[in-house]
Amino acid sequence: MGAQNTLAGLVDQAIANASIRTFDTGATRDSDHDKIDPEGFLSPLAILRFCEYMHKHRLQADGQLRASDNWQKGMPVDAYMKSLLRHVLDLWLAHDNAAAFARSGKADALCGVLFNAQGYLHELEKARLAEADEAFLDEFIEATKR
Repeated sequence: MGAQNTLAGLVDQAIANASIRTFDTGATRDSDHDKIDPEGFLSPLAILRFCEYMHKHRLQADGQLRASDNWQKGMPVDAYMKSLLRHVLDLWLAHDNAAAFARSGKADALCGVLFNAQGYLHELEKARLAEADEAFLDEFIEATKR
């Protein structure tokens, strides 16, 4: 009985076959079963609404337009937390039919929550990368090449 006919051989062959995708056109690519799936994880409608919210809030009190990536310069996580909770409170008020007490509607409140959660996570990830050893950085660089 050859290796192909054993259960282990069949599993090995299935894994080998699954590692390459062949499209109807004949094009081939490696398997995507272990890769992240932004298209599946994110809502383009929500991202568009978030971008509109962020663009609206680029105008500063002094009339100047801040760069869209200005937040990436860094903010203390305490500032993100305080703002996040204010937006959560606005959402909660609107959700509980007390919108008259909220500073914004549900969509704007959710966009504020998303901004602050993303900013907080951005700062955590920057700190994690800054503290990483050489092996982790090598692994991270390899992962981004996939």
